[in-house]
Amino acid sequence: MIHLFSAAFDLILPRQIAGGCAVEEIPAIPVKELTDEETAAHVVIREILHTPTIQSKSPKIAFMFLTPGPLPFERLWDMFFQGHDDRFTVYIHASREQPVHVSRYFAGRNIHSEKVVWGKISMVDAERRLLANALKDPDNQQFVLLSDSCVPIHNFDYVYNFLIFTNVSFLDSFEDPGPHGIGRYSDHMLPEVEMQYFRKASQWFTLKRQHAILVTADYLYYTKFRLYCRPGMEGNRNCYSDEHYLPTLFKMFDPNGITSWSVTFVDWSEMKWHPRSFRAQDVTFELLKTMTSIETSVHFTSDEKKKVLTRPCLWNGMKRPCYLFARKFYPETLDNLMHLFSNYTSI
Repeated sequence: MIHLFSAAFDLILPRQIAGGCAVEEIPAIPVKELTDEETAAHVVIREILHTPTIQSKSPKIAFMFLTPGPLPFERLWDMFFQGHDDRFTVYIHASREQPVHVSRYFAGRNIHSEKVVWGKISMVDAERRLLANALKDPDNQQFVLLSDSCVPIHNFDYVYNFLIFTNVSFLDSFEDPGPHGIGRYSDHMLPEVEMQYFRKASQWFTLKRQHAILVTADYLYYTKFRLYCRPGMEGNRNCYSDEHYLPTLFKMFDPNGITSWSVTFVDWSEMKWHPRSFRAQDVTFELLKTMTSIETSVHFTSDEKKKVLTRPCLWNGMKRPCYLFARKFYPETLDNLMHLFSNYTSI
């Protein structure tokens, strides 16, 4: 729950008498004093979170593709979407070149796009641009961010029911005490963003409508990350807003409204700068079956301890497989994926 705080208190609790003995005076916990900008932001965020979302009679999922150009898996997504025209919408942010579409579901769905540079705030700008365009349709209730290397690993009905019939956002989030987590925090973010709330995540989210509105409405906290979470900061440190802005924002304001795990699978087991990419020879029924069966979310800390953090994936309180989508797949995997699609999506 969000509280609006007034000036900080420095009070002392009055002495009390218990059985004739004086009880030691205990200082009250000081309350953080908010700046004017924070007070305004808290009011807006509180109103967004406390105002029930208008329920659509025909709820849809917004599939938002963030890509530099071509979408190599359009034909696979076309198979996924077929027969469900009234239950989804597609939005495409192509930052370098406008793709030539081979699927009717993608034709005419490009939004105004700007250049995106990996690791910079332009990545977050593109995400917010996609959300703003998708929010124009009042029937869109869940907002899925996808890359050009993402593929579906369940059929449409499974994905639709999984996302529409729950009231949380599937946003990755964990506390990393190492140099690639807390080590990226800057004191310049104070007073608005405190270190205790700083979190790390994969950028590939699924947000419920209420949270999508919150992200597009935010200016104060977005600005802090734009200014003080970027590559090439003091001390030779790099901070990447797309990995920290959203998990930190929701840790501050609605930690119970997110799952802290993403519905998009990615393989970090090689412990490199980038996750594993799958080639044509990697794509087998067994691989895809394994992806659809995983029931535990895994994170790796970047400190010396290299801890492996695990948590069960819960859907409406029940343990369920975690993932609806997967990345990163090379374009060469398309034929194998299409050949296996009807088999692995029926798992």
